[in-house]
Amino acid sequence: MTRRLGCWTVLLTLPLLALIIIVVVAAAQVRPQPAAPPIEAVGAVSGIPERMLAAYQNAATRLPQEAPACQGMRWPILAGIARIESNHATGRTVSPTGDITPHILGPRLDGSGIGGNITPFPDTDNGRFDGDTGYERAVGPFQFLPATWKGSGRDANDDQVADPHNADDAALGAAVYLCGNGRDLADRDQLHAAIFQYNHSQAYVSDVLGWIDRYSQLATGTIPIGQHATGNARTVIDAAVAQTGVPYSWGGGNANGASTGICCSPSGKSGTHIRGFDCSGLALYAYAQVGINLPRTAAAQAGAGRRIPASAGVGALQPGDLVFFAYNPARDSTIHHVGIYLGNGQMINAPRPGTNVRTEALWDDGFAGGTRLL
Repeated sequence: MTRRLGCWTVLLTLPLLALIIIVVVAAAQVRPQPAAPPIEAVGAVSGIPERMLAAYQNAATRLPQEAPACQGMRWPILAGIARIESNHATGRTVSPTGDITPHILGPRLDGSGIGGNITPFPDTDNGRFDGDTGYERAVGPFQFLPATWKGSGRDANDDQVADPHNADDAALGAAVYLCGNGRDLADRDQLHAAIFQYNHSQAYVSDVLGWIDRYSQLATGTIPIGQHATGNARTVIDAAVAQTGVPYSWGGGNANGASTGICCSPSGKSGTHIRGFDCSGLALYAYAQVGINLPRTAAAQAGAGRRIPASAGVGALQPGDLVFFAYNPARDSTIHHVGIYLGNGQMINAPRPGTNVRTEALWDDGFAGGTRLL
């Protein structure tokens, strides 16, 4: 009887046990999505001024009211366009209401060939936006032609004026233009088509997509902000950071520390009389502190560990990784600079003759990925 009761007990319990197992497995498979970092952190890591970033985010939020059929618009798409068109209005002042001064004006499109233009674009706005009553100029942070702005321009800051020189208006206008007749910008092919419509250049499309992908990592929280190095990575970073302020010296630096340079730089700001580090010398010294002997040049150091391609983005880097910069990021043979990644989009490096070892944001130009040695 006891055995039979036990058997029935098991039979009654098995379905419940199976349900528990299913629930536990299902729960284990649900991974929490990383929280998007706050706007201040995104701005600091991405290099996008906060007021411009707010304009991109505002435009993406307001777009459904202007283009209900459009799907997939995200602020990184607008940021990617603005990065190429105006570098996020760098060098200009952006007021709290979004007005940009001085105005951003492209070359006069008079058919002279300036800016790659060979077809003249006669004036369409009587100089209202570009100050030119003869020919068109692209205007604002998104470089709209006045004629195009007439169809896509929007008032996003509710001042009753659609102004391409206003960050909010321009961002929303660009969002409307990219959406066309109801594109799904979450589809890579349609996104490609939208960017190509903006500028009929495959090189332009590739550049913009690269920035969109990098900013998307920030938007989804997949670039770890607030990373902390541990173990050998901490030792490497501490060794490099301890050299902050040491002069750049062409050919300077070895496993034992700073040394005099071996030659002069073309600028004349470095030579055999300066004791310090060049970029690869600093990396060589820092890694020697954990028993890793690196080659002497930056290009050779790129082949010393597990290569992290530039296409993987900043989010693939970890503190302590070497980061590289090249004349042609697709060819390691053109690498000319190396730094040590600190996390948060920052690196420690010996930048160039006439400077000192310092911490700064990863350079945008020529980013060629990294190498992991630890």
